[in-house]
Parts: sequence; C-alpha cells; structure tokens
Amino acid sequence: MKKQVCIYLMILTAIVCFITTFISHIQQIARITHLLVGEDTKELLRQQKVPAEMYETFCNYEKDSDYSRYDYMLGYLFTEKDTKSELEDYLNLLYEYRSLKVRELRKSEQAIWKDVKYFPIPLSKKNASLLTSFENSWMFDRSFGGNRGHEGTDIMASLNERGHYPVISMTDGMIEKVGWLKLGGYRIGIRSPNGGYFYYAHLYDYAKEFQEGDEIKAGELLGFMGDSGYGEEEGTIGKFAVHLHVGIYINDETGTELSINPYWILKFLEKKQLKYHYE
Repeated sequence: MKKQVCIYLMILTAIVCFITTFISHIQQIARITHLLVGEDTKELLRQQKVPAEMYETFCNYEKDSDYSRYDYMLGYLFTEKDTKSELEDYLNLLYEYRSLKVRELRKSEQAIWKDVKYFPIPLSKKNASLLTSFENSWMFDRSFGGNRGHEGTDIMASLNERGHYPVISMTDGMIEKVGWLKLGGYRIGIRSPNGGYFYYAHLYDYAKEFQEGDEIKAGELLGFMGDSGYGEEEGTIGKFAVHLHVGIYINDETGTELSINPYWILKFLEKKQLKYHYE
C-alpha cells in the first residue's frame, strides 16, 4: 500500500511539474509576442543599456554558438539575464515563435554596434591633462528651439577651449550630411556600412572641405571640438561650454528613424582611444 502511495505521489509530482513548466512556457511565449509588437521593444532598443563588460561577454558567448553577440544582446535587453544558458533558452523561444521580427532586431543591433572602432576624441600624446568626460544624459530636458529630449551624449572637455580637441570618426562610412544646423552648429553625419548614422555636432571647424558622399575611415580626423550652434545665424558660438555632441540613429523596418542612447557604446569605446599629437 505504501509503495502504491509513493508511486501515486511521484506521478502527481511529475504532473504538477509538467503543468507548471507548460504554463511558464506559455506565459513566456505570450510575453515574447507582446514585447516584440509593442512600444516596449522600441524603447529597450533605444536605451541600448549594454555595459562594456557585458558586450565583451557576449563576444565570447558567440565563439562556440549558433547565436551571434547581437542575439545575446537582444536577449539581455529583453530579460536582463546574462548567463549563456538562460539567454539561449530565451533565444530559442524568440526564434521559434517570432523569427522574422527577431532577425530584424538583430540587424538593428548590428547597425548600432558592429562598425564602431574608436572613441571619438583621441588622447593627447603630449599633454596627459587634456581629458574628456561624459555622463548618461539621454533624454535630459533641452529647451532651445522648443522643449525636447536630449538625443545623444555630450563629451565635455577638461580644457574649455574651442578648436583644441580633435574629433575622429568612430566608424568607417560615407558622409551623408555636413554643414550648419541651428541646433547642432557645424556638424557631420556619417552612415556606417551596417546602416547606423553617427552624428557629430558643435564642431569648431572641419579638418578639410568634406562633401556629402565622401568615404570616411574609422579614426579619420573630422574636425575639432567647439561650441557652435544654438543660433539662427551660421557661425553662432558661445552659447554653452565646449563639447562634442554624439548622436546615433538607425532606421527600423518601416524606415522610421530611431535615436539610440550612445552612452553605452561610448563607455565600451573608452578602452579604444587613439593617441594624437596635440597639446
């Protein structure tokens, strides 16, 4: 009799475990479906909260996996889990039930991360005191030209002197926009090979007379950090401290432009600063 009771309990336990796992699986699928069709997905993609050490971890994960670093990054953005097994369990579901959508999102991750090579302000070989700093100012309030959110990261100069710090391209690419903007001052926008648009604003001047369509190499000198902008008249300066505004944009599957938080990309690139001769 006791043996039969034990068998029944084992069977009951197995049934309960199966039902619990099944319900959890269904809930996960429902959450995936809701996430990948809602505004939540777009906001998580825009925030791009991937610390530098996590990006390096995902690079290691992909070495012996069918998934790429960009897949792991998506899983991390959606779940905040970071172990390989947890992420792969989630990615298995993503690809099983939302394959087309997740492939589109993976392309977006590639557009943001794949082409970046260098931090946009080199270190000085001659003067170690010439440093830069930046914080996560994503969507902070801005009022010039109307109330809006700050779509970028400002890299501030320890020496508040226009025309002193060189600005280089973070990526290879092609110049898509160059010249004066009321908000951005003298700016240059570069479309990288995988589709990201990298925007550098408030320059003092340009390294040369760039034209739209010019090819650019990562590390190439674009110009010098300044304080241009916030004026109707071209050449307006002095409205704020010398700094470089960095913006990153991608186009979604409908062609709509999305601004991406550059902070996490810049934190990763801090370890990839070139050295220039300036003092």
